[in-house]
Amino acid sequence: MKASQELTPQTNTTPERPKKTSWRRRVMHNWELYLFILPCMLYFFIFHYLPMYGVQIAFKNFQPAKGITGSPWVGFDHFERFFNSYYFWDLLWNTLSISLYELAIGFPLPIILALAFNEIRNGFFKKSVQTVTYAPHFISIVVMAGMIITFLSPSSGILIRMIEWVGLQPANFLEDPAWFKTVYVLSGVWQSAGWGTIIYLAALSGVDPQLHEAAIVDGASRFKRVLHINIPTIIPTISILLILNVGNILGVGYEKILLLQNSLNMESSDVISTFVYRAGLVNNQLSFSTAVGLFNSVVNAILLITVNRIAKKTSDNSLW
Repeated sequence: MKASQELTPQTNTTPERPKKTSWRRRVMHNWELYLFILPCMLYFFIFHYLPMYGVQIAFKNFQPAKGITGSPWVGFDHFERFFNSYYFWDLLWNTLSISLYELAIGFPLPIILALAFNEIRNGFFKKSVQTVTYAPHFISIVVMAGMIITFLSPSSGILIRMIEWVGLQPANFLEDPAWFKTVYVLSGVWQSAGWGTIIYLAALSGVDPQLHEAAIVDGASRFKRVLHINIPTIIPTISILLILNVGNILGVGYEKILLLQNSLNMESSDVISTFVYRAGLVNNQLSFSTAVGLFNSVVNAILLITVNRIAKKTSDNSLW
């Protein structure tokens, strides 16, 4: 019996590793999903990646008659011209101050609103308040600028009349450079704060109700439940959105600023994007405006990578 056991070959009990499928098989197996994302991929390729070919005119003296390839190279001359100009630091400060002002007020407000909406138990009241806060998001920038100009008009503005009715002396909000950034930021917060709560409400919907039930049994108040249950749940979402906002800190759009800009508030309203618009489309300095826009994009990319790396080292909440 012992000899027969010794002659019996031992079977290999190590499980076989599954064979790696090729990328072609994966694509063919999930072709519906790839077909579904194809329009999005084409959009980014056509409108975001192909235009990068024209970025080289930032290093050339672009002449439309000669084309991109025929225009002579000038190296970093346009960048040096922008960095050495007298308006460089003013443009940089205006852009940074508006972005930081908007980030300080506009970023935490949707979080606070989402936490407040999540605690409302009256369904009709909750839907009514959400509708009122969401509605400004659907107003176009042109209409929004027209409303701001009308409301703050010194002669017939409703907000000016309300300030006078209280007994205060209204300021020239659209003419005074000291008030332009406040008007721009607060109007933007009013327009986008309600819409920004949607993603936080979606994150709050994933909170386990049993956690709240256990906290109630332990005697925790509503404020403590929000502080120790709801806020930790949305911290990953907050981190991701904060990284994206910091990565776009120099990306102040020019549309709304151009609509509210005038010769009196130019001191505080002129930002990099409006300068690029004037230099490129108004003054036809295509190479110079491309160089300024490229500088803006590179700084945003560096900020995005830096903040994401810091978030990755301090926590697990990062983009990649």
